[in-house]
Amino acid sequence: MNSDDFSVEDDALRNYLPTSFGKQAPAANVQAQFDLSKRKVVDSSKQHPAPASIPDQHDDTEDSDGDDSDDEEEDEFPVSHELLIKTHERAVTTVSLDQSGSRLVTGSNDCTFKLHDFSAMTSTTIRAFKSVDPSASKSSASSETHPIHQVAFNPHSAAQMLVITATPQAKIFSRDGELLSEFVKGDMYLRDMHNTKGHVSEITSGAWHPTNRDLCVTGGTDSTVRIWDVNNRREQKDVLVHKSRAAGSAGRTRITAVTWGSPAQGGNPILVAAALDGSLVMWDGEGPYHRPFGEIRDAHAKNTWTSGLDISADGRLVITRGGDDTIKLWDTRKFKSPITTVSHPSTSSQYPTTSIRFSPSSANVITGSETGHIHILNPATLRPELVTPVTPGSPLITVLWHPKLNQIITGSANAETHILYNPTISNGGAKTVMSKAPKRRHIDDDPTRTTDLAEGLSGDAIITPGGLPGSNTGATSFAARHPTVGLTASGKSRDPRRPHVPVTTPFAKSTPDERHIREHIPLSSMRDEDPREALLKYAEKAKKDPLFTNAWKETQPETIYAELSEEEDGRETKKARR
Repeated sequence: MNSDDFSVEDDALRNYLPTSFGKQAPAANVQAQFDLSKRKVVDSSKQHPAPASIPDQHDDTEDSDGDDSDDEEEDEFPVSHELLIKTHERAVTTVSLDQSGSRLVTGSNDCTFKLHDFSAMTSTTIRAFKSVDPSASKSSASSETHPIHQVAFNPHSAAQMLVITATPQAKIFSRDGELLSEFVKGDMYLRDMHNTKGHVSEITSGAWHPTNRDLCVTGGTDSTVRIWDVNNRREQKDVLVHKSRAAGSAGRTRITAVTWGSPAQGGNPILVAAALDGSLVMWDGEGPYHRPFGEIRDAHAKNTWTSGLDISADGRLVITRGGDDTIKLWDTRKFKSPITTVSHPSTSSQYPTTSIRFSPSSANVITGSETGHIHILNPATLRPELVTPVTPGSPLITVLWHPKLNQIITGSANAETHILYNPTISNGGAKTVMSKAPKRRHIDDDPTRTTDLAEGLSGDAIITPGGLPGSNTGATSFAARHPTVGLTASGKSRDPRRPHVPVTTPFAKSTPDERHIREHIPLSSMRDEDPREALLKYAEKAKKDPLFTNAWKETQPETIYAELSEEEDGRETKKARR
């Protein structure tokens, strides 16, 4: 036999025999999972013409050539692959990632924000680990719910989130969804907004200070921009009243967007706000805030909602997306007229939180469209370098480009959150999720094959005060160990026929058992007894054997009252009429 025949037999035997013994950890075919998440369509800019520049504007830059291939665009922008997260029931209005990129929060018009942890998700278990209704977190019981306008992680401390809802009060939540503080509401009957301690009407936008971890800013429909210290929720630190010059506004307008930026190379930060009267106002980010050092009255058309607003990394450029179907680029050093203006259909009339943002290096500008496409624009000309569909037919509302992950997160009107990434140039986030082996289904994942402790525990069970039912028993409650199994990603039961049954106790029943109360509650029989009769039972005993006045029993003097006549008493008797 030839040596080649032995090598073939050895290879066959080697493939047949196991390489190791014992329990094997599940291995993931990473490349296969990346191929499953690869997007079929990357560039559709050829089907969508470039936005036309508005005439009479300064645009000296020539059109960018479109000779780049799709492969080069895939390597340049992280859009070759995507991860779909569908945990909301209505439009996703805001998305935010913490500084490390490990936790994602999404807000929606379904009045909840949901927390997602990339380290706990796999390609088959993409769900939110917590859903929070900010209105239900208030101390007072209230059944009102409000849409989520904005949720933003603190860029300096991932333990805090700024939550803006359609109410006059902004809230600070922890990274685990616990309410930390709620800012005060102002007095709506005061006409001078300088004297109110908080917003008196709905807040529309908010942002964190670029360098101070304890400061944040909010803009509301009461024509004010207020700066808050998270350590003092009873009153704002500063209040900036924007006096509108539009006719018929009585000096007030609505603040539609606000942002806070700081030059990366150093320098004073700047605070920029947009209003419904079409104005764009800029203040010194460190104060004083007596008057703005830059204001443009007709930045956008009046009575149109300017929702998108962002500042470049160097603090020199401001990008705005107005409700007048335009995108404009402004220079903070010459804050008078826009550098470039292009037409772009607006969706702010339906979704007031439609955003536009600079990329982490400010080399590009990203925004969504009413057709569900994401537009990556050149900041010099505002012409698209890449147009790719994300949710075709459904408006793309919010966008975010995370600097550490190098991934783009989008939220759409069809309640979908997409994370665009590239396995080559992206890090963590969706790439980590797709690199994990899919979770194998376990027998414990089937609720019908687990122990149901709703009927109670056995007599030999050990009860831990304050613990979950069955947490210290051999037959551990499946719901205690896996609280999300049997539920949808939004937290509802998978079986619509099965209602939620609360744990019943003798005190939760409408008609409690009298025998149980009489045997287990001390002095429970006193509720059927007359209190006056109960006290009179001890009257004779208290007279014969006084407990508190026994020390003065022998020495207590007797009170003697004098006998007075009618004249000495000073009272005149009525004389009978004759």
